[in-house]
Amino acid sequence: MATQWIFFEIFEALNEVPFYHVLLEVGLLLWILWLIFHKSYNPKELEQLTEKEKEQLIDDWTPEPLVGNVPQNHPYLKPPTVSGKAGKYINVDGHHCLNMATHNYLGFVGNKDIEESAIKTIQKYGVGSCGPRGFYGTVDVHLDLEDRLTEFMKMEEAVVYSYGFSTIASAIPAYAKRGDVIFVDENVNFAIQKGLDASRSRIRFFKHNDMVDLERLLIEQAELDKKNPKKAQVTRRFLIVEGIYMNSGDICPLPELVELRKKYKLRIFIDESISFATLGDHGRGVTEYYNIPKEEVDMITSSMEWSLATIGGFCVGSSFVVEHQRLSGLGYCFSASLPPLLATAAITSLNIMERDPSMFKKLQTRCQLVHKALSALSSFSLQGDPDSPVKHLYLRDPPNCRETERNLLSKIVDFCIEHGVAVVIAAYLQMERFVSRDSIRVTVNNTLTDDEISNVALVFEKACSEVLH
Repeated sequence: MATQWIFFEIFEALNEVPFYHVLLEVGLLLWILWLIFHKSYNPKELEQLTEKEKEQLIDDWTPEPLVGNVPQNHPYLKPPTVSGKAGKYINVDGHHCLNMATHNYLGFVGNKDIEESAIKTIQKYGVGSCGPRGFYGTVDVHLDLEDRLTEFMKMEEAVVYSYGFSTIASAIPAYAKRGDVIFVDENVNFAIQKGLDASRSRIRFFKHNDMVDLERLLIEQAELDKKNPKKAQVTRRFLIVEGIYMNSGDICPLPELVELRKKYKLRIFIDESISFATLGDHGRGVTEYYNIPKEEVDMITSSMEWSLATIGGFCVGSSFVVEHQRLSGLGYCFSASLPPLLATAAITSLNIMERDPSMFKKLQTRCQLVHKALSALSSFSLQGDPDSPVKHLYLRDPPNCRETERNLLSKIVDFCIEHGVAVVIAAYLQMERFVSRDSIRVTVNNTLTDDEISNVALVFEKACSEVLH
């Protein structure tokens, strides 16, 4: 009876369903069965090649080259060879040069105290740190360094990364997610660009250091928020800038940025990889330079690979902000932690900076003297703030062809190296969003003398006379 009742129910249900619907379902069922049991081809029916035919196919096949055609004069085929430490002086292709190419702003490379502290740490801890910070990779010197950075920057907490590039590139996607909006200067460095990509947020670029253009974008966003207030309540807004821009040498207008942050309710992140330990009376960066309270900035990140003569990076901010990275910063969670010897080197560098804060005033004086000397060059236009240790020289009358311009700059760089001044052409990857004009990047350190600065300008003038005329 139960079986008959089931069939009766099915029959009644079929009577209530339209006939075309039943026909469609039956057709779909038959098609699925056909797909399951039907073979697209019979392997036995495939034509078998003879051994001679196989050999002929192999002989006729030409693999594509792993690398395309590269011009024989491409600069990367014959890169300059540097030997020894990249301190105040550097040996490039056998030429003894004054180093105006690397980012040794405070002259800490080769410092005996820093080297001795690193050697003692190796003797105690060895070289590596065995794993990520959360998995047996934390050593007491890591905690000491974070405490020292917190104290030095006068913030609530710090977190240390093992690689400078990954610091800002990991910090951005730790907070900004899909659906958020990020306002960012169009001239930011490549590490920030990679962080923006990883965040999957909506990116709004404003013109370099142009506060009018930034406010225009903020007004547009405010209008969008009014149209969809429900979405606006869950949309987070970030503002990301550099303290000193690597690609231009300009200092960000932090007071204006802070006012816009207050007005439009933004979270502001600053990458101070260059401005840390170069700006301010005590080297605390762009906030000290402008006398802006630290509370006005949500997070500060910096590489330790420029001023501190070590490796790695750090983020400082409120405990609420920084602690989030210990679980969400991929570069922190999944990278082997900073080798203890490098953490100790950073602590020693901070000790030196705190003992002698006059070095920062001296560095700014050197930056201003270099800026004045390079501004007088007849064949170059100079970009960069007078207080910035990074400056860019552009040809005043560039050729129409970019490749020709780069070749001219390469010849000028080669001439400078041959005459005792090491400089480089600023390098950019083609995948970067904004690739600036080719320029010669000049870096300043606080060990330069007046005579050395004058000689640098003289060598540049001779190089231009030799190459451009």
